[in-house]
Amino acid sequence: MTGDEQSTNTTATRVLLFVGGDPEFALPTDSDRPLLDASGGAEAGGAVLVVAADSGLDRALVLGVSVDHVVGDMDSVSPRALEAAVRSGAIVHRHEADKDATDLELALDLAVELTQTVTGGRIPGIHVVGGGGGRLDHLLGDVMLLAAPRLAAFTVTARFGPARLAVVRPDLPTTFDGSPGTVVSLLPIHGEAYGVTTTGLRWALTDGDLAAGTTRAVSNEMIGGPATVSLRAGTLAVVLPGTGTGRRNGIAPRTGPYDPAPRLVPEGGEPTGEPTQQPSRAGALHDEADVNPEPEEK
Repeated sequence: MTGDEQSTNTTATRVLLFVGGDPEFALPTDSDRPLLDASGGAEAGGAVLVVAADSGLDRALVLGVSVDHVVGDMDSVSPRALEAAVRSGAIVHRHEADKDATDLELALDLAVELTQTVTGGRIPGIHVVGGGGGRLDHLLGDVMLLAAPRLAAFTVTARFGPARLAVVRPDLPTTFDGSPGTVVSLLPIHGEAYGVTTTGLRWALTDGDLAAGTTRAVSNEMIGGPATVSLRAGTLAVVLPGTGTGRRNGIAPRTGPYDPAPRLVPEGGEPTGEPTQQPSRAGALHDEADVNPEPEEK
């Protein structure tokens, strides 16, 4: 470790965490700036703890963000950026290259440790900024990490390249903006999601259940204005891929009705909408095959 053992920002109510990602997928500075301004800083109120995972430090410095901590095996960060961060007082947590966790996981563990002193009932937020792209296993691992149970007390959001992500848990809903037709997908993580309710989306869910591994809520669309997603039990990754708008306006309507409240069915039982010991995977949803539902009447 380099620098003082104690950070001056251990009571942060927001954590801004930079990761690297492939340079070809890096966001332009002008695209990142509004996101960073909304994620913390003096104007947002409260302290902001800034952590960089390895080459995420280069991204932070390019954006003019001062870093409190740098974490990783330092195999991809530029020596110039690392030297500049140390001169500015950043604490460096150097790990061996032969390690049992990715740099992002190490950075998240540090962020959790440093925010243990948060008081007053405030739930700290973690926002991750990265380039996206690159290895599929790393990207999948990143999403699993952000939705992990050990981060259940945090409001977790991320920006990977053009994509936005928010983790939704009971009592931690999410609200987001987007133009009409903006694509939104809801993915159950680490198991089933129960009591999912949405507003502002073309194909609404009202106290519906989503089975683990289902694509039932992939490729929804915003209808304009703020949208919300909440649930009663489980964990959801809400993803705005940022790769274009929907193209559903020209499709033929379905022949059957759209079910806005699918229910999981326990083996040998009736739909309950509640977690079960061994929920059925086969045919778990009433209408799981309906990927292109007809919008409700306005």
